[in-house]
Amino acid sequence: MVTSSAPAPVLVLTGPTGIGKSDWALRLAKELPVEIVSCDSAQVYRGMDIGTAKPDAATRAIVPHHLLDLRDPAQGYSAGEFVHDATVALRDILARGRLPIVVGGTMLYLRALLQGMAPLPQAHAAIRDDIDARARSMGWPALHAELARVDPAAAARIHANDRQRIQRALEVYYATGTAISTWQAAGDATPRAFDFRTTALVPADRALLHARIAQRFEAMMAAGLLDEVRALHARSDLTAHHPAIRAVGYRQLWQHLSGDYALEEAVLRAIAATRQLAKRQMTWLKPPFSLEKIDPAAPGAYARWRAGVASAWRPPVL
Repeated sequence: MVTSSAPAPVLVLTGPTGIGKSDWALRLAKELPVEIVSCDSAQVYRGMDIGTAKPDAATRAIVPHHLLDLRDPAQGYSAGEFVHDATVALRDILARGRLPIVVGGTMLYLRALLQGMAPLPQAHAAIRDDIDARARSMGWPALHAELARVDPAAAARIHANDRQRIQRALEVYYATGTAISTWQAAGDATPRAFDFRTTALVPADRALLHARIAQRFEAMMAAGLLDEVRALHARSDLTAHHPAIRAVGYRQLWQHLSGDYALEEAVLRAIAATRQLAKRQMTWLKPPFSLEKIDPAAPGAYARWRAGVASAWRPPVL
């Protein structure tokens, strides 16, 4: 058990998809007693391995990973559940005298972990039913435009086809008269149990990131991603509306298997959607986040980060 009353140090490594976060964390694990806590809303799903860049069994046998394969793709998983599960994992890692590092780019989860969960109001069934009815007649992009009028900050973070988050944001606004972004900005005043030291890998050259994203998706296709999605598509309990299937790459290949467009177009759409995701992720990397930004392509970038980690971290007194 950790006896120090000071918040325990926890590394956080974030940034846009495809930037190389996991590579840095695994390199660090070769030099320090690291355990990785995934902050990825798609890696929580079993059977979704290739398209989420989930570490394979051999890697996980060498470096402990947490918060992988927690749910079946037919189930949901919330930011609140992530904060609970991550907190348990971080405490366990620290109790073993090891160094935890939170790695991932699901910014909604990361904000909830770093800033606390906002005290959002309970669900309102009648308002939610009305939103669903209007979505069936108007479409979710139209409701996203409505959200942009009443809560521009939330709309900027939510994709026009993300029905779950659009619904919740509008529900909160119409139930309370206050934008969900205002509720969320209030955060949680509960004292934090951890001293989060956050680094974001941010490319100086976006073209290099775009090239990495395209190469990585092509490698996923070569590794059997289409077959992975085909197995999900064959299940009678999954639809295109499940959060797991809306993950980038999976959504576009699912639409191909549903006959919406050819495979070549699906691949192009998936790469474009991944680039858009990376752009949205980078919009989160600004205040109130407190973090250090590093261009991973800069000479000696990893060595400097690793040196800073090694000099700041000390094994806890057990």
